[in-house]
Amino acid sequence: MGLGPVGEPPGRIPLAEARRLAAEAKGLLRNSVDPIDARRATEKKIEADRLRAELHTFRATATAYVAAREKEWGNEKHRAQWSSTLETYAFPVIGSMAVSAVDTQAVLQVLAPIWETKPETASRLRGRLESILDYARSRDLRSGENPARWRGHLAYSLPKPGKIRRIRHHAALPWRHVAVFMAALRQQPGISARALEFTILTASRSGETLGARWQEIDLEGAVWIIPAERMKAGREHRVPLSAAALQLLGALQELSRGPASPVFPGRVPTTPMSGMAMEMLIRRMNSSSRLVGRPLDTTRKPEVVRPQWADRDSRAVTPHGFRSTFRDWVGEASSYSTDLAEAALAHTVRDKTVAAYARGDLFEKRRTLMNAWALFCEQDIENV
Repeated sequence: MGLGPVGEPPGRIPLAEARRLAAEAKGLLRNSVDPIDARRATEKKIEADRLRAELHTFRATATAYVAAREKEWGNEKHRAQWSSTLETYAFPVIGSMAVSAVDTQAVLQVLAPIWETKPETASRLRGRLESILDYARSRDLRSGENPARWRGHLAYSLPKPGKIRRIRHHAALPWRHVAVFMAALRQQPGISARALEFTILTASRSGETLGARWQEIDLEGAVWIIPAERMKAGREHRVPLSAAALQLLGALQELSRGPASPVFPGRVPTTPMSGMAMEMLIRRMNSSSRLVGRPLDTTRKPEVVRPQWADRDSRAVTPHGFRSTFRDWVGEASSYSTDLAEAALAHTVRDKTVAAYARGDLFEKRRTLMNAWALFCEQDIENV
């Protein structure tokens, strides 16, 4: 068995190393193992590991993970964000790396450039990296600790997300202004305006509205039943429909192309409208912004422009923010309970003990609540 050319490196084996290799070979022989066969087996394993690494890159593993899990993600926007963040931030840096070779330094190369400038995106991306690497370990594609783990690991290398920038929630219209906004909204033509109106009246998420199908609507029973696969919590949610919501749906029935057709269709009648349609509507409604300040002299900055429909921080309101508006109205202007408001918003009960006993959905009480909310949204704006 040849051990290679003797001599000094590079390319040659020092005499002391040759003696060590010879001793190892003789040790294998004493154990009835052919050292030539053992060397060939080692070379085959190295080559197999190399080919395995080429096949199981981080990109390939991430793609496999998303394909395996995306059916569980009922929200189409959530699925799109998963792929988008990986394509934008992770794949250019570690996409071609073997998933088994992704270490802490590689994870930091992905996260560090956006950790302080885009903390919310970076925090979500870290969680996604952790999930993909856990998946790889479960498939025996890597071993050891997860380099994307926060607690006890990355927490020592990166500042806490909450310390970087105050989390800003979706801009919400103050509840006292809802009736005025709804009056202006009803003057807006088009299906996007009706979708936003329906979203506000039902306190639903915009994605739930956009995905609504006529087969989910029971006009006689005045209820909208959203299937579990389209709900964030993964549970079926019944939404009581107020008289205003029923009237809106009645006017849209002529657009229906069958039970499976969308309630709020896009340009193609059989497909839902765009996820940005309601946001673009609000932008158009804000295009005639009003001035709330004017400079005293020409050396100062131009006049301060505030969107007409804005939150308390002068940010333009968002469709999702109306859920917060509804919640504030319940808490500040009504006698309805917090539990009832949370049930109407389809929020998950965090206390597991309470959740184990509270198995009902308070539907009849919520019907009274949603009727009161609709009446508040329709009140005479001259008296607001």
